[in-house]
Amino acid sequence: MNPSSPSSFSACTNADLHSHSKVSDGTLEPEALAARAQANGVELWALTDHDEIGGQQRAMDAALALGISYLTGCEISVSFAGRVVHIVGLGFDHHNEALVAGLRATRGGREARAREMAAGLAQVGIKGAYEGALHYVGNPELISRTHFARFLVEAGHCQDVSEVFRRYLTLGKPGYVEHRWAALRDALAWIHGAGGIAVIAHPGRYDFTPTEEYALFTDFIGHGGRAVEVVTGSHTAAEAAKYTETALEFGLLASRGSDFHSPTESHTDLGKLPDLSGRLTPVWQALDARIQRPS
Repeated sequence: MNPSSPSSFSACTNADLHSHSKVSDGTLEPEALAARAQANGVELWALTDHDEIGGQQRAMDAALALGISYLTGCEISVSFAGRVVHIVGLGFDHHNEALVAGLRATRGGREARAREMAAGLAQVGIKGAYEGALHYVGNPELISRTHFARFLVEAGHCQDVSEVFRRYLTLGKPGYVEHRWAALRDALAWIHGAGGIAVIAHPGRYDFTPTEEYALFTDFIGHGGRAVEVVTGSHTAAEAAKYTETALEFGLLASRGSDFHSPTESHTDLGKLPDLSGRLTPVWQALDARIQRPS
C-alpha cells in the first residue's frame, strides 16, 4: 500500500464503502461502478463483492484513474444465531494468502446449493431455474439467490425482486436451501490477518431480538471487530439514528455504504447517502494509511 499524506477525509466525506459488481451479484463491471461513483461525487470508494476479491485490482485501477481514492473491500457471509450475517472487511491486503483461501472455502458448495434451489423451484412448476440463473452470473462460483431472483422476474414468475423474496427462496418458501457459511471468528481473523478492519454490515436487516443483537455486537468485538455500518442503503433514518447510538455505546467506528447492486434494483444509488453524524468516528480515518489515493 502507498504511504498516505495526512487525511483530508472527515465524517462529511462522500465515502461509499459497500457496493457490488458483476464479479459477485451486482450487474455492473468494476470499471462501470467506478465511473458511476465518480459521476455521483464519491470521494472514497470500496468494492465489496460477496466472498470474493477477484475484482479488487480492476476496481482500484479504475477508481484511481478517475481521481477517486480507494479502499479494498469484501463482504463475507457468516452464520450467527441461526441467521446469515454479513461482515464487511476494509483496507486489507487483497493478495493475503489466508484471506484468499478462506474466501475460496466459503464460496465452495454454492453450485450444489444452487442446484438444490432449482430442484425446489421445479417442484412448484418453475423449470430450468438453474440454467436461467446462470445467464445472470458473472462468476459461476458465486451463483446466489439474487441471480435466481433476476431469472424469476425475467421469466415472468414475479413482478420484481421484492416479490421473489416474498414468494420464494427464503426460509419456509420454495427454493430455499441453507448454506454453511464461515464462522464469525474465522471471517474476522482473515480480515485482521490481512491488515484490514471488520465492519458489521447493515445491522438493521437481521431482525434479531435485543438479546441476540447484543450478543452479535459483543461477540464481534470479542474477536477484534471495530466498526459498524450506520448509514446504509437499507437503513431508515430511525435505524441510522439507532445505530449511531449503538456505535457510541460500544465504542465502534462508523461506516457508510449504499450496498449498491444495480441501477434498476438498488434502493440507494452509489454516493447518495446522508452524512454520518459528527458525533461518530468514521472507519476511514482509522484506515488512512490503507487508502489508495490518485497520484
